[in-house]
Amino acid sequence: MVGGEGKPLTEVLSDDAWVKSEFIETIQQRGAAVIKARGLSSAMSAAKAIGDHIHDWWFGTEEGQWTSMGVVSDGSYNIPEGVIYSFPVTIGSDRSWKIVQGLAQDDFATEKMKATYNELLEEATAAASL
Repeated sequence: MVGGEGKPLTEVLSDDAWVKSEFIETIQQRGAAVIKARGLSSAMSAAKAIGDHIHDWWFGTEEGQWTSMGVVSDGSYNIPEGVIYSFPVTIGSDRSWKIVQGLAQDDFATEKMKATYNELLEEATAAASL
């Protein structure tokens, strides 16, 4: 949020190279960073995220807002139908979710989503071979 208005990260931070490298690497390693800094598990951070997720699922998202949630793909954003994947969703007062359509994504985001999908396929293949 900038001045009370939601804006894409790339509009707020002007250093695109930093966002696509150091920032993403930092986010990917945040659990390990918590453990290193505190000498304790990052479980509380995960527990907070779970609590926030359950809150949104139970009470729904506010009008004009969405959250990310692992749901079964309907083919949105070029993720094959039937795959459980994290999508932007709105959640109704009846606790039903709907994938948000039409969010802009650049080539970098599309590449990262495809890489995540491929990792899920590799994990599924490995699990199936057990």
